Amino acid sequence: MTSMQAPDIGKVAVLLGGNSAERAVSLRSGHAVYEALISQGIDAIKVDTRDDLIKQLDAHQFAVAFIALHGVGGEDGTIQGLLEFYGLPYTGSGVKASAICMDKWRTKLIWQSLQLPTPQFVQVANVAQLTAFAAEVGYPLMVKPALEGSSIGISKVLAVEQLAPAFNEAQQTGSPVMAEQFVAGKEFTVAILDGEPLPVIQLKPANDFYDYEAKYQQNDTEYLIPCGLTEAKERELQALALGAFLALDGTGWGRVDFMQDADERFWLIEANTVPGMTDHSLLPMAARAAGIDFEQLVLKIVSAAGAT
Repeated sequence: MTSMQAPDIGKVAVLLGGNSAERAVSLRSGHAVYEALISQGIDAIKVDTRDDLIKQLDAHQFAVAFIALHGVGGEDGTIQGLLEFYGLPYTGSGVKASAICMDKWRTKLIWQSLQLPTPQFVQVANVAQLTAFAAEVGYPLMVKPALEGSSIGISKVLAVEQLAPAFNEAQQTGSPVMAEQFVAGKEFTVAILDGEPLPVIQLKPANDFYDYEAKYQQNDTEYLIPCGLTEAKERELQALALGAFLALDGTGWGRVDFMQDADERFWLIEANTVPGMTDHSLLPMAARAAGIDFEQLVLKIVSAAGAT
């Protein structure tokens, strides 16, 4: 699809907020998107989806919805299904891909079935099952909610006495709990835009791993662009990211996260169908490295809505 000029887009509903644990991040992403649209003369309105969404949609003649929602209710296919029923084009992946990518356990089941490299993993219902998995794969391991993003409820477990607290922290989000074999090494992310991978970013968090604070609150995480890989390895990683994203039926825009071990092998960690758009967010950084500023990025995303 040829990108629209700003006047052709029509009124944009910037969907933000919601009720998930990632509400605060969504409000920041949505406001940034709104400001970018307004700065280009586009008629945009912020719509908090926890405040009678249908009434708000009915009150305006929206042409398209920019989904800036994170977490359950925004990334899991729920809002996508509602918008399809309502007949309103929207940004990003459809119902199926959104639902799959929100569920880290099922995402990894698909990757595993396609023999794509991802660390050993398990979904657990109790601490006993978690303890059994730890005995199998060893320490450290990551314990996380299967249905949350932004590293909410995630723990790096170094010893058996940390298993129960980690399980409880993840379970308190209301999500099923999963555990994953820890991969020591370098952390990378690859953003996808319009079916093409953007420049790879290497993350060097000051914390033990790239947690919520490192993502949104601290300023001491290093983001390396160029990423430090050879040209050949970067192309390899970009190809793996695109293949992994398409395997989940991802469309439009997204992001795939990786670890690289000491033998320089890449391991798929998770995929994100509504990446953050805050001042700490990775996709806008990658877009800038490709010569796409934030306003252009937002315009590209919203112009492609409904094209897939």
